[in-house]
Amino acid sequence: MPRLATASLAGTAIEFYDFFVYGTAAALVLGPLFFPTFSPVAGTLAAFGTFAVGFLSRPLGSALFGHIGDRYGRRPVMFASLMLTGFATVAVGCVPSYATLGVAAPVLLLVLRFLQGLGLGGEWGGAVLLTAEHAPERRRGLWASFPQVGPAVGFLLANGVMLALSAALTESQFRDWGWRVPFWAAGLLAVGGLLLRASLHETPQFAELAASGRQATAPLAEVARGHWRLVLLTAGALAVGYAVFYTVSTWALAYGTERLGVSRTSMLVCIMAAVAVKGVVTPFAAMLGDHYGRRPLCLAGCAASAVWMFPMVALLHTGEPLLMFLGFLGALLAFITMFAVVAAYLPELYEPRVRCTGAAVGYNLAGVLGGALTPIVATALSGGSGPPWGVAAYLTLVALVSLGCFALLPETLPGRAVAPKREGAAAV
Repeated sequence: MPRLATASLAGTAIEFYDFFVYGTAAALVLGPLFFPTFSPVAGTLAAFGTFAVGFLSRPLGSALFGHIGDRYGRRPVMFASLMLTGFATVAVGCVPSYATLGVAAPVLLLVLRFLQGLGLGGEWGGAVLLTAEHAPERRRGLWASFPQVGPAVGFLLANGVMLALSAALTESQFRDWGWRVPFWAAGLLAVGGLLLRASLHETPQFAELAASGRQATAPLAEVARGHWRLVLLTAGALAVGYAVFYTVSTWALAYGTERLGVSRTSMLVCIMAAVAVKGVVTPFAAMLGDHYGRRPLCLAGCAASAVWMFPMVALLHTGEPLLMFLGFLGALLAFITMFAVVAAYLPELYEPRVRCTGAAVGYNLAGVLGGALTPIVATALSGGSGPPWGVAAYLTLVALVSLGCFALLPETLPGRAVAPKREGAAAV
């Protein structure tokens, strides 16, 4: 289990590094480089628009790689998704700016961001199932939480590289070529991840399905036919997690630097410190899920998110690093209370033959609902000189919707599982 967990964590860290480095670049430099004819605010909105495309393609990646995972095994998914995301990320670093290529530059950016999202849409399902289906029943939450630490590691790595380059280079050097270096580094990280995953074995549950010939021939059709309500509920339930995380990691970075005049370095340090604490807390929250159940922690995280959004916006608007850090930290602790147990919770909701597709589609559809639009909506709502209360109201509303969706989902903790009326939570 430690070897499996490490390989899954490393893979998700690398793929989320690829995904997050784009978000940071979108907040800092992509607007003026690829949309120079726009006003500063419109340029940021356009850059966040290309950022959102990665979320829109993630459910498609879930369907594509979910089919592979349910039909041919979880292991192939972990290789194919990593190669696709790594290729797309390196290519982003090679795209000439608008000044060189004209309108083709943002179009290429859009296509590559789409491919990034496609790869990441498959990564989560493969990495989580590889650990969850190997894990002992009573520690499934803990072991399955390691892939959930990967996003924090990837975020810290992506922003750490950006921070180092931002500090070492002049503003013109950073805008000319410095921002591209983290994208080029993704190629080396992808090779390392592939080598680390080379010795992994297929999960026992899929091996059993394959031996008996009971794999789903059309897993997406089965999910759409028999589990559509479950997919929609999980997508709605998880939307708040994406909304909160990308508000902190992407929109707040742009808002702090452009509207409040806080230095890029100060904003990145505040956000990175909060994300680091979130990463450390993840396995401990997962252990609580193994003891008290998945659903109670998810409900608690949603409620905490709803309560904390207005204080977070108020603390952000001060522009004081320590206060901003506390605002971000409270939001991310509420977020991880939910997402630490999700890697065990979602697979337990689906039967093994369609698990890779069902869990991944629900998870990544939530990214569209909560992650794709949030930086755009938040930027549009943050006009005026006062605190952006519209952003807080929007996030609170998303949290309440997610709370209602979690309330309609069953508990799946072994020994405490309660089957829903229509779509039973499958034993893992």
